[in-house]
Amino acid sequence: MASDNKLQFWRRSAKVPGRFLKEASKTNALSIKSKKVSSFHEFARSTNDAWDIGDDEDEDFLPPSTPPVPQPSAPASSANLSMSESQLADRRTVVKEEDGPGKVRTGSQQTNGRVVKSNSEAQLSTSAVRSPLQKQQSLPIRPIIPLVARISDQNASGAPPMAVREKSRLDKFRQLLGSPNTDLEELRKHSWSGIPREVRPITWRLLSGYLPANMERRELVLKRKREEYFGFIEQYYHSRTDEHHRDTYRQIHIDIPRTNPLIPLFQQPLVQEVFERILFIWAIRHPASGYVQGINDLVTPFFVVFLSEFVEEDVENFDVSSLPLEIQRNIEADSFWCMSKLLDGIQDNYTFAQPGIQIKVKALEELVSRIDEDVHSHFQRYEVEYLQFAFRWMNNLLMRELPLRCTIRLWDTYQAEADGFSHFHLYVCAAFLIEWRKEILSMVDFQGLLMLLQNLPTIHWGNEEVGLLLAEAYRLKYMFADAPNHYRR
Repeated sequence: MASDNKLQFWRRSAKVPGRFLKEASKTNALSIKSKKVSSFHEFARSTNDAWDIGDDEDEDFLPPSTPPVPQPSAPASSANLSMSESQLADRRTVVKEEDGPGKVRTGSQQTNGRVVKSNSEAQLSTSAVRSPLQKQQSLPIRPIIPLVARISDQNASGAPPMAVREKSRLDKFRQLLGSPNTDLEELRKHSWSGIPREVRPITWRLLSGYLPANMERRELVLKRKREEYFGFIEQYYHSRTDEHHRDTYRQIHIDIPRTNPLIPLFQQPLVQEVFERILFIWAIRHPASGYVQGINDLVTPFFVVFLSEFVEEDVENFDVSSLPLEIQRNIEADSFWCMSKLLDGIQDNYTFAQPGIQIKVKALEELVSRIDEDVHSHFQRYEVEYLQFAFRWMNNLLMRELPLRCTIRLWDTYQAEADGFSHFHLYVCAAFLIEWRKEILSMVDFQGLLMLLQNLPTIHWGNEEVGLLLAEAYRLKYMFADAPNHYRR
């Protein structure tokens, strides 16, 4: 009888732990089911791509808007301020900020003699009164990693680099680069697993074909190519307002502020002017394709790598105008020529109707159908087309999916691989997709799948994750590239 009363109590009680969660989840599930998007066209009508907002604006080439100024932390409530010193000490945390390696800020700041807590400390101090729903929705705190790789090129785990091994690799690179005629094959072999930051600029120039292997000729070639680029500027850049080139320049002008908007470096007017010149000169020298949205992203890794030659750390916040004018010009010219060399190998991605991308997306679909039939069938079941998510992967070389520090590490390998940007990239995309198979298979509606594939959680990725991705891509290439009968059904 007592047990029956207990059962009746739990059935009647509205305050049963977890009851609210279950009812809320049921309600949400019902609302989601009723609003389920059945096709890509319905999904496209109900959402907007942030990168396509404002294409019809800026008719008069208005200067880009300044990035939003971060709001100061809200002061803690009076209840929190009245806490005892011992309670504050228990809850005070040290939070890493993105203002340089080794710098640490405490969770509170002194303002006019008063202690004002940061947002993160205020959240910690009120965690005791959080509802179960809030606790369930809260995310684990992970260390903040800079958007641009610094000297340490730290992993997502924050593990210290292997100093002895890295020093040995750096010495090997310097030995190769210091020889009268650099052995490019040997340099590619060592670059595949990552290039040390200190020698990355000159290594990228050599592997891209911009610099000759012969050391004696390098200075002359650099001088000639840099002068040639600025000759193009004097000859063509004034025509950007001509009727024939106005639309090209307008599109470039609109796209530049959208290039890595979260990194302050690329919001500097001086840097945006550099990018405008590079992209405009490339577009009018390649009329078969002209400028296509997405090409603007491909300048950024070269610019950051060549800038890092003169900046020890904190690249993403560096004021480029503080550099001597000659160094600024050299960085700009080198970025232009190396980007041009890259695009020479994938230009069919950007010609009319972008046939190169269409072919690569179709090849990705065939490859995934062979290596993971469950994922492929899942896409078919919910009518997800590969073109709906993989077009951007091919058009931007995964730059919108990965942090910039990961893109730079990825490009170390692409430059070391034969046809890395055109051929090997296909296998990297396949490995990248299968990396998220668990999350993909857990999504049971079209909208959820597409939102996941367009917002994959890679913000904490580092060298370790990129290394594993490249290893899996190499395995797939080894299995399928030279075995076309296994590749096709």
